[in-house]
Amino acid sequence: MKKIFLTSVLTLISTICFSQYEYRDSNRIGISFGVNQFTLNTNNFQTKPGTGWNGGLSMRGNYYDNWDALYAMQFSENNFSVSTNSGFITEDTNYKLSSVQISFLFSYKIVENHLSVEIGPLVQINGKLNVEKGKENNIISGTTLLAKDIVDISQFNFYPTIGVTAGVRHVRFNVSYQYGVNNMLGNLNNKNLGYSFKGNPGILNGNLIIYL
Repeated sequence: MKKIFLTSVLTLISTICFSQYEYRDSNRIGISFGVNQFTLNTNNFQTKPGTGWNGGLSMRGNYYDNWDALYAMQFSENNFSVSTNSGFITEDTNYKLSSVQISFLFSYKIVENHLSVEIGPLVQINGKLNVEKGKENNIISGTTLLAKDIVDISQFNFYPTIGVTAGVRHVRFNVSYQYGVNNMLGNLNNKNLGYSFKGNPGILNGNLIIYL
């Protein structure tokens, strides 16, 4: 996972540096940070969305007429919970998911430097789920699975993304929604756990972007 993160960072930095050299008057580097709400949509167990954080880099440049091209890399910690049983007690068990997203979006400028809408694809690379300490052996409600049995999820996903960005030239706020089209729980179907797993993530992001 660390090697993937490092490779992704170097790739984005190289792209930004090259683009800045070629189009110095039009491109701007953005530093973003904010929060997210992660939802795992599945019928295999009961889940609740959780709040996490984002941080990343982006590069926005003129593409054609009122369109900008937007390259971005975002590091995130996503959180959600699953209903579990500990003895006779029903309680939520929290899961954390660390990820990096690489996106290429097109941005239509409604008002120059003030309001735009973005749409396009991104890919996400993530590690395993981290289950809440002390609850690893809780039983997932409605199943015979332990909380720790579902951590080895798929490590790649593809997200169509749509968003809105508003603000001034150097400081803007972005809200976006991403829906994962790949089965995030698909890797569990190779574990012979006795269930057919299917789950698609949905992520709502709110980020503040500072353009240099």
